[in-house]
Amino acid sequence: MSDKSPYERLGVSEEASFDEIQEARNRLVEEHSEDRKEVEAIESSYDAILMERLRMRQEGKIKVPDRIRFAERRAEPPPDYSPPSTQQTPDWLQQFVDTPERKDILLPAGFFAGAGVLSFFISPAVTLALGVGLSLYFITRKERKLGRAFLLTLAGLIVGVVLGLQIGGLLAAQFTQIPNFTETVAALVTFVLLWLISSFLR
Repeated sequence: MSDKSPYERLGVSEEASFDEIQEARNRLVEEHSEDRKEVEAIESSYDAILMERLRMRQEGKIKVPDRIRFAERRAEPPPDYSPPSTQQTPDWLQQFVDTPERKDILLPAGFFAGAGVLSFFISPAVTLALGVGLSLYFITRKERKLGRAFLLTLAGLIVGVVLGLQIGGLLAAQFTQIPNFTETVAALVTFVLLWLISSFLR
C-alpha cells in the first residue's frame, strides 16, 4: 500500500477535479473511521494532492479558469434599479401644495383656534374679520405675495362661510340655546379652512 501514489490511495485519476478528490477523501475517511492509521494515510494523500496541485498552478502547469482569476472583471454590473416612485401627487398639484415645518402648522393653528373660541363670546362677523387678517398674514409671511394671499384667503372665506352656513343650518334645531349658532359654525368651519390654506398651500 505504501507504493501507491496519493491518487491511487484515494481511488481517483490525476485528471480528477477538486470536487471529485474531496468527495473520494470524505467517502474513504467515513469507510475507515475505525482504522486510525488508514485515515491518516488518506488525509496524507489528500494533502499531498492539494500541495501538488498548488505547486503546479503556481508554475503555470494548471490553467486557472478566467472566471476564478478575474472574477471582478466578469462581475455583472448591478441592474439599474430605481425604486418605484412614492410620489402620490401629480407635478402640477405639487406647485400649490406645501410641506411646512411643525411650527408653521402649530402657530397658525393656535391663532385660528383662539379666534374660534372668541366666536362663542363676541360676534362671529368680528372674529371672521380677525380670521381673514390672520390668513393674510400667515400666507404673506410664507410666500411674500400679497395678491396671492388675498385670492387664497377670499376663496377660503367664501367656501368656508357657505359650507359652514349649510352645516350650521342642519344642526341649528338641536342647539337653539346657543345664540348665533349658525353663524358661529360658519366661522369655525371658515377658520379650519383658512388654517389649512395658510399652512398647506403656497
